[in-house]
Amino acid sequence: MLNWANRFSIFCLLDNNAYDQQDPSFECMLAAGSKRSLLMEEGNAYRQLKDFYDQQPSWLFGHLGYQLKGETETLISEKKAPIDFGPGFFFEPEILLRLQKDQLIIENGENAAAIFEEIINTSENIEPAVQDSIQIKKGISRQKYIEAIEALLQHIKRGDCYEINFCQPFYTEEVVIDPLYTYHKLMQQSPNPFAALYKLNDKYCICASPERYLKKTGQVLLSQPIKGTSKRNHLDEITDEENKNYLLSNQKEKSENVMVVDLVRNDLSRVCEEGSVFVKELFGIYSFPQVHQMISSIEGTLKKDLHFTEAIQKSFPMGSMTGAPKKRVMELIEQYEPVGRGLFSGSIGYISPDADFDFNVVIRSIFYDAEKRYLNFLAGGGITFYSKPDDEYRESLLKAEVIVKVLGGEVS
Repeated sequence: MLNWANRFSIFCLLDNNAYDQQDPSFECMLAAGSKRSLLMEEGNAYRQLKDFYDQQPSWLFGHLGYQLKGETETLISEKKAPIDFGPGFFFEPEILLRLQKDQLIIENGENAAAIFEEIINTSENIEPAVQDSIQIKKGISRQKYIEAIEALLQHIKRGDCYEINFCQPFYTEEVVIDPLYTYHKLMQQSPNPFAALYKLNDKYCICASPERYLKKTGQVLLSQPIKGTSKRNHLDEITDEENKNYLLSNQKEKSENVMVVDLVRNDLSRVCEEGSVFVKELFGIYSFPQVHQMISSIEGTLKKDLHFTEAIQKSFPMGSMTGAPKKRVMELIEQYEPVGRGLFSGSIGYISPDADFDFNVVIRSIFYDAEKRYLNFLAGGGITFYSKPDDEYRESLLKAEVIVKVLGGEVS
């Protein structure tokens, strides 16, 4: 399907990689081509999205960029992302494919049989582009990274914030990759429930996200932030189980999770019926191919007089990628991170004709500009009072290893 979809200048694949507990309604959805589209503009973005949807309720796919933080709080973004997808973009697909168990549903196509025949006749082979070993550069030196963490720890000690998510960029120039092959390889390494392959003209987001930002079903809102990670050990079941249990016994991991749960509860309380917000699951442990993760689930009932865009605006960006208190840490992120985040720690997802939606957290992602032959990604983590700069630096490099391996490169 991806080879067939790549003929379009715009497409969006959402793949749950058979994690049925996340969304049993579909295994994957592929939206291809654009009947109409909206390029959101900062300053009035959510009003534009509301009007665009209300004009003709339909399936919409697209993204919300991290810079839309300025639509929720009074914040200024002066640092630009190396690959700019724009503040936000949504499109109504010409063709929508939905895979449910063994059934392929083709929507919006004038001739479903002909489309199916095209897909069947399209080559299944996904070959890598010819490329020598990729040299990946760090966007910030080790010394500058350590200095930034030390400065952030001073902010924490002064009480400016309790936790802050700090990320460092990696990049490479004059590089040629095949985004489809890279996505396929990334899914072999990290098949996660909120994966996405998103093409917007010459720009690609290759995403292996394990995290849901926000889902709406009817009037029910669901957010599932992740805080708490431990390694898998497939060679030793006992050690693997110990690593899993570590999350429930470690007070630092649990305190970080509680902190983001409280933040999400506060965000949802701004748009939900009084008394309806509750923690559906606290400290849920979920196992993925490479890591165990601590995931909590928070639900609430959206007020009947509010448009669904209000729920997004009041809770975006997600607290797991900022910290607490949200406004102050976003100011510090702007101050200390070397480049703008762009689509990273933003969201990709869909809106249905019934005004339901589901959006992921864009993490563990590769961003690629095919025209400029430029590629980048980011890695980081939550900084707390107990963080040690050297440990945080090593952890950020460790988190980058999977992407480096997928790209067949090395960090210089």
